[in-house]
Amino acid sequence: MRIALVTDAWTPQVNGVVRTLQQIVTMLRADGHTLEIISPDRFTTVPCPGYPEIKLVVAPWTLATMLRDFGPDAVHIATEGPLGWAARNWCVRKKKGFNSSFHTRFPEYIAVRTGLSPDLIWPILNRFHAPSNRVLVATQGLEDELKAHGIQQTHRWSRGVDLKRFGPDKPMHPAMTSLERPVQLYVGRVAIEKN
Repeated sequence: MRIALVTDAWTPQVNGVVRTLQQIVTMLRADGHTLEIISPDRFTTVPCPGYPEIKLVVAPWTLATMLRDFGPDAVHIATEGPLGWAARNWCVRKKKGFNSSFHTRFPEYIAVRTGLSPDLIWPILNRFHAPSNRVLVATQGLEDELKAHGIQQTHRWSRGVDLKRFGPDKPMHPAMTSLERPVQLYVGRVAIEKN
C-alpha cells in the first residue's frame, strides 16, 4: 500500500508525537508498505513563537503536488498545523478519504502559552477533524474528551511497550539495583504545557 504521512512534527524535534510516528513508519515499511513522509524539513519554515524547536511551514502549497505525484492509496494526517491543514484541504477537494490523529491537547497548550480560552480553539479542531474518516487517539480518556467536544469518529490507537526490551522477566538496569523500592519513573519532557 502507498501511504502518505503528513505531519508538522518530525525530526529533529524530540517529543512523543515524533517518536510515535517514527515507530509507525518503521513498522509499516517492515510490512512492505511504501511511505511518503511530508514534513517540515521539505519546506521553508519559521520557528513557532514561544516554542522555537517546532518549525512551522510558511507556504505549504507544494504539498498538493507532492500528494498528486505520489498517488497515495491512503493519507494519514498526524497534526493540525499548516501541513495538516493543507493536506486536509487537498483531500477534501479531491474527495480523498483520510484519517487523522490527535496527539496534542492544542486548546490547553495554547491557553497555557497565550492566556486564550481553550473554548476558542475547540471549534477550529472540530472543523479540522470533521471530514476525517477516523480520528486516532491513544487513550479512553482522550477519546471521551474529544467526543465531549464534538469529535465523534474517534478510534483507539493504543501505544504499547516493546516487550522484547521491557518486562518483569528482563534483567534490571544496573543503576536500578540498589534503589529503595518501590521505584517510580516519569518519562517525558519538562515543558509548561505539561505542568
